[in-house]
Amino acid sequence: MEGYPPLPEVILDPIVRLALLEDLSPSGDITSDTALPPQLTLRAALRAREAGVVAGFDAAALALRLVDPAVTLQVLRGDGSAVAAGETLAELSGAARSVLMAERTMLNFLGHLSGIATATRRFVDAVAGTGARVTCTRKTTPGLRALEKRAVRLGGGSNHRHSLADAVLIKDNHIAAAGGASAALARAQAAAGHMRVIEIEVDTLEQLREVLPLRPGCVLLDNMSLEDLRTAVAMAGGAVVLEASGNVRLDSVRAIAETGVGYISVGAITHSSRRLDLGLDAVG
Repeated sequence: MEGYPPLPEVILDPIVRLALLEDLSPSGDITSDTALPPQLTLRAALRAREAGVVAGFDAAALALRLVDPAVTLQVLRGDGSAVAAGETLAELSGAARSVLMAERTMLNFLGHLSGIATATRRFVDAVAGTGARVTCTRKTTPGLRALEKRAVRLGGGSNHRHSLADAVLIKDNHIAAAGGASAALARAQAAAGHMRVIEIEVDTLEQLREVLPLRPGCVLLDNMSLEDLRTAVAMAGGAVVLEASGNVRLDSVRAIAETGVGYISVGAITHSSRRLDLGLDAVG
């Protein structure tokens, strides 16, 4: 997914500033300030130590620019690139103190977000050819949702809701509180504007049968067996979008996709992805 645009700086700026403040408060980088002379310059290469998909250069570049706009950053393998172990992603040149002051914040963003993009790509590759699309959830790191959801896109996945204000998603507790699936759905349809997508979660085929006549925009099939998913697809007959969810793993996602559902939500790609191993090394 190379070419997916960076986040606007108005979104990135407070996130990146907070990360830098966390690392530099209360008195800056005392190691670099004491161990290195101010006039020393450094050339460094940012390399992948394992294969994966790159994400997070928008945040990393801003972190470097906020520390020292005079440091040059040449990105060779940008966001969305599939890279091999040992590949050089970028080259940096400038004041040594500045490069080392920004290093960890840059790598934290890049490693974490590249890990999400890499995990997403594995799920996307696993369902290739089925027509199903892999989507993330709101199970994100507080403060980093916009970056993590962009990383999912860079890995080839789709985004679910960005916030509670993004779309109507009626879940099991809403249904219980409202007195039933059809009651909750009918009330939401009466109240929501025509631009609002309405999705409802069902746990059983009986609930699905109840809500189908009301034609929701999407039905989330929660923790259903493969047999029930296939039956649900036949029952819907293409009239509504179906999304499978619940304990989706890399070794099970293909079978879920082959039932015919349109979307598969995978919380693990944002809440449990291992960061990609990247490193910054001084060069010549």
